[in-house]
Amino acid sequence: MTAPTKPPHSSPAADISGADLHAPVIDWFDDHARDLPWRHPEAGAWGVMVSEFMLQQTPVSRVLPVYEQWLARWPRPADLAADAPGEAVRAWGRLGYPRRALRLHGAAVAITEQHGGDVPSDHGRLLALPGIGEYTAAAVASFAYGQRHAVLDTNVRRVFARAVTGVQYPPNATTAAERRLARALLPEDEGTAARWAAASMELGALVCTAKNETCVRCPIAGQCAWRLAGKPEHDGPPRRGQMYAGTDRQVRGKLLAVLREAHAPVPQEALDRVWHEPVQRARALDGLVADGLVEPLPGGTYRLPLT
Repeated sequence: MTAPTKPPHSSPAADISGADLHAPVIDWFDDHARDLPWRHPEAGAWGVMVSEFMLQQTPVSRVLPVYEQWLARWPRPADLAADAPGEAVRAWGRLGYPRRALRLHGAAVAITEQHGGDVPSDHGRLLALPGIGEYTAAAVASFAYGQRHAVLDTNVRRVFARAVTGVQYPPNATTAAERRLARALLPEDEGTAARWAAASMELGALVCTAKNETCVRCPIAGQCAWRLAGKPEHDGPPRRGQMYAGTDRQVRGKLLAVLREAHAPVPQEALDRVWHEPVQRARALDGLVADGLVEPLPGGTYRLPLT
């Protein structure tokens, strides 16, 4: 008699319910959450939105000083909207991915013109703002307004992949299955759901990190499907690295650094000095112009955009 056939791969998700995870993770968060300025009530929805733009692909330690300077200069969306977009790029400094500064400026203009200067609380209206995607709309609605939304950043996706799905890392891009799982894990109560969103994100940032996870500090280690399975190594597609040295990103950063420091149009010769390879340098400059981050002027000079 042959042994019964083992069923096709089944997810450990069926063995863990959201209710098993909510209380321990939220209790842990209550005791260990970092004291960050955008978590203070006085930050308001605008402070939350600014932090969410800045924190995309950038660590908290680099964001904090820029965030504080930004809110001191532009405490409301209308203050930013009244300034030139190039000033947003200048103030962005070296946070990286400077198109985020232009998108935040565009959102501030829309908030000022369409919503009376107040960040909308409705998820659909947030999503309709320029530069706002599903993640940012959900994050602002949840963190600023205490609403019930699945907030899926890299840290949350990693926590769910390990604790529930039993794999070391989530897919490179967010999948429909991840979104369904995140919605299934949401507490029903709005306030609890908002707290859960922040707590699961903090757990991924501080404990269930991409490297050197510290399971001894994890409040749900005893239920974690990946840990219980012996922490199997990642066997999916190679994880994307973030090379920087020698890339167009690095050249773009060097060109922007010159323009941020200048308060008058910069001649081509000054930009030519920042990078030795002329083809890559020209490609990077053309990309900055195409992205609206740099404005070319007659006579071969360049500046940050005024409109």
